[in-house]
Amino acid sequence: MSNRLTNILIPIISVVLGILAGTIIMLVSGYNPIEGYSALWDGIFGEVYFVGETLRQMTPLILAGLAVAFAFRTGLFNIGVEGQLIVGWLAAVWVGTSFGDLPKFIHLPLAVIAAALAGALWGFVPGLLKARFRVHEVIVTIMMNYIALQASNAIVRDVLTDRKERTDYVAESASLKSPFLESITDFSRLHWGIIIALACAFIMWFLLEKTSRGYELRAVGFNQNASQYAGMNVNGNIILSMVISGAFAGLAGSMEALGTFGYASIKGGFTGVGFDGIAVALLGGNAAIGVIFAALLFGGLKVGALNMPLDAGIPNELVDIIIALIIFFVASGYIIRYMIQRFRKKGVK
Repeated sequence: MSNRLTNILIPIISVVLGILAGTIIMLVSGYNPIEGYSALWDGIFGEVYFVGETLRQMTPLILAGLAVAFAFRTGLFNIGVEGQLIVGWLAAVWVGTSFGDLPKFIHLPLAVIAAALAGALWGFVPGLLKARFRVHEVIVTIMMNYIALQASNAIVRDVLTDRKERTDYVAESASLKSPFLESITDFSRLHWGIIIALACAFIMWFLLEKTSRGYELRAVGFNQNASQYAGMNVNGNIILSMVISGAFAGLAGSMEALGTFGYASIKGGFTGVGFDGIAVALLGGNAAIGVIFAALLFGGLKVGALNMPLDAGIPNELVDIIIALIIFFVASGYIIRYMIQRFRKKGVK
């Protein structure tokens, strides 16, 4: 069995196992799994509105998945995507509400770039600590998630507003919302951010696979000592990797800030999009095209699950368990890879 075929089989097997586990849970609980999964399917593809909402949901997931996948491809584990997303969200709203007199072709790119820069800056800190002092990026990025959450809440409350729960809506000139996309999807919240997300997937693929800089980044991730011996700037590439990863995460925040919601608010907890990006990257095999399909699956599960209590009468708590089981098996893809490899070795013997 070739490695390419193995890489294709792993996510498929993971999803199938998750569906089977969900089936068992529904049967034990006294619900019809056929009705449950039919409701899930209808909630994703049953109406054009649901299709639009699925595409809208997958937009930030693509970018969050790219952020995790890019760092992983270069030998780093960026757990701070959630925090980088939050500061990107805040920066996009800050710019989107502050320069309402600018034309759209300047204001919108400025807000998007501000989000990317904010996420990149938040990724620069753990990258610098990793490169200069060998501080593990997992610990630093986890801690910076909490700093981002509380700092953004303080800025919303005391800087962007006068002790209010949320900011004003971003100006129309900084909005990603599209009357055209809304009209063809029966007034879903689909916006132009989906184009940005797909473009970023192409950029990641091109950078890592077709440029000398991408080769250096991957080489440093594979073996730092060999890369240094070959004359590569190991520390510089570590920092650059975290900066680019953070930029993708910041862009994910701008999708929510300028597209889905249009404002920033005081958050009682994390959005969850950044953490979902880890599972998206794992399911997608840390490849750009894989991340797109994995984000489509996760976006569909999140949107379609809302229809299961309505059409199949399955309680929300059980729906959450079923979706969590699917995600669990998806995240266990490396176990499935190990089992396939063991089976392959026995076959060779």
